[in-house]
Amino acid sequence: MIEKDESINVFGETLESCSETPITGFFRDGCCNTNEQDVGSHTVCIEVTQKFLEYSRFRGNDLSTPMPEYGFPGLAPGDRWCLCAARWKEAYDQDMAPRVHLTRTHKKALEIVPLELLRQFAADLN
Repeated sequence: MIEKDESINVFGETLESCSETPITGFFRDGCCNTNEQDVGSHTVCIEVTQKFLEYSRFRGNDLSTPMPEYGFPGLAPGDRWCLCAARWKEAYDQDMAPRVHLTRTHKKALEIVPLELLRQFAADLN
């Protein structure tokens, strides 16, 4: 059985589910859980936008085209998805970062992206 890191969000609370439809996460458990095998650190729960999908495709990662052989339905604007922390930071640096659900983002993302940056894009804070 594969061990997951503790399911804790960026606030030190229980990690909430990012998306069941489409199912997301390194473990495809709906959460942005991670462990040492997740070299991409799929820990940032984003709200997908058309702008981000186009940016990601331009960077060589087409997230909008379905790939049924991998059980991937393709993403559409409004979907939530566990994104690699480094890709989110790269998108931020290019002014293309999508909004983030902090209660659904794993604390491990903070090793790559400072909480202050994530807070600027929070979709779940008042």
